[in-house]
Amino acid sequence: MIIMSVDLGKARTGIAVSDPTNSFAFPKEVITEYSTERLIERICQKAVEFSAERIVVGYPKNMDGSLGERAVECAEIAEQIKQKSGLQTVLWDERCTTVTAHNYLNMNNVRGKKRKQTVDAVAAVIILEDYLRSLK
Repeated sequence: MIIMSVDLGKARTGIAVSDPTNSFAFPKEVITEYSTERLIERICQKAVEFSAERIVVGYPKNMDGSLGERAVECAEIAEQIKQKSGLQTVLWDERCTTVTAHNYLNMNNVRGKKRKQTVDAVAAVIILEDYLRSLK
């Protein structure tokens, strides 16, 4: 089963997918979209394009585990993705994934425009890797 992860952002949304054995996660792309409606449509299109059977959506809880405004927005978007795609959609705690993604990019000396275009896809990989570990 191929699983796709989504790191939702206000402007850029990272997409990653697993291999069919759920052993590896691969960054696929970053969608730049400001309209929530169009973003949901594009995410659903990507799920079809990548033959995903499940979608994992990053759930940005506060560090104390409480739900802030952005977590509530992401939960609502995840529900809309589920309704539109017909696929099982799972919310997954994404605390610190963007910070970790920046650290990975620092270690690999990725800077400037390339960094901006990559960090969200790397964050989506981190979300997916964490989710895949939980399945083992």
